[in-house]
Amino acid sequence: MANFILIGLCILAGILFRKGKSLPKDAHKGINAWIIYVALPAVSFKYLPHIAWTKDLLFPALAPVCIWLFGWLFITVYSHIRNISKASSGGLKLTSSLSNTSFVGFPLIVAYFSEKELGIAIICDQVTFTLLSTIGIIVAIRSSQNQELSAKMVLKKVSTFPPLIGCVLALTLPGFIDITSLDPLFEKLAATVGPLALFSIGLQLKFGGWFSEWKHISFALLYKLILAPLVVMLVAIILGMSGTITRITIFEMAMPTLLTAGVVADQYNLNPKLSNLVVGIGILLSFITTGLWWMVLNYLGVV
Repeated sequence: MANFILIGLCILAGILFRKGKSLPKDAHKGINAWIIYVALPAVSFKYLPHIAWTKDLLFPALAPVCIWLFGWLFITVYSHIRNISKASSGGLKLTSSLSNTSFVGFPLIVAYFSEKELGIAIICDQVTFTLLSTIGIIVAIRSSQNQELSAKMVLKKVSTFPPLIGCVLALTLPGFIDITSLDPLFEKLAATVGPLALFSIGLQLKFGGWFSEWKHISFALLYKLILAPLVVMLVAIILGMSGTITRITIFEMAMPTLLTAGVVADQYNLNPKLSNLVVGIGILLSFITTGLWWMVLNYLGVV
C-alpha cells in the first residue's frame, strides 16, 4: 500500500508544481536527462551482475519480446485503420508494448506473491529495459517528425544510448574487476528512477482535451493491461508450462507501461501528451487489472 501511495504522490507533486509555475516550463527535460544518463545505467549495475542465468529463465526472458512484437503489430494495424500520425503511432508503440516490471511490478510481486520471486521479475525487467534501449530507440527514431532515418544514424543513436551502454558494461565489467563495493551507490541512484519518472509525468500530464485522445488511449491500454498478459498466458497453456516462473511472468506482463517509455516518447516528440496520458491512466487502472489477473491465475491454476 505504501508503494501505491508513493506512486500517487509523485504524480500529484508533478501536477501541483506545474500548476503552481514554481518550476521552469521545460523542467521535465532536465529530470528526464538524469533518468536516461545516470539512473537507468545504475539499474543495470544494480541487478544484472547478480542474476544466475539458467534455462528455466527463458520464458520470463522471451515474454517481453513476445508482447513487444504483438504490440507493434496491434498498434501498426490500429494506426493504419485510424490513419493517425507517425509520431502518435510511435508513441503508442512505446507505451503499449513495454511493461513497468520494476517500479510498479516489484512491489506488486511482493504484495501478491513474495519477495523471493523478485529474481524472476528482474529477468523480465532487464529484457524489457534492453528492448527499450535497442528496438525502442529505433522505433522512436523512425517515428520522429524531426529525424531522418539512416543506418548510420540508427547505429549511432542505439550505441550511444546511455542505458544500453550501462547494460553492456554491467554484463561485462564484473568478469574483469570487482565492483561490489559500488553496490550501495548503484542502489541509491537506481532508486531515483521511479519517483523522478512519475514526477516528470506529473509535470507533463494535462487532462484537458483528453477526451479527443480517448480512443487511442483505450486501445493502447486494452493491449497493455488485458491482451498482452492474455497472449503470454495462452502461449504458456499451449506449451504446457506451469509453476511459479510461469505465473510470475504472466503477472509481470500485466503491468502498466514502462515509465521511461514515456520519457523516450517525450525526447523524440512522439505526441508526449498522448504518451503520458497512457502512462498515467494505465498506472491507475493497473491497480484494478493486476488484482483481476492474480485471481485469474489462481482460478485457472496457472501455477
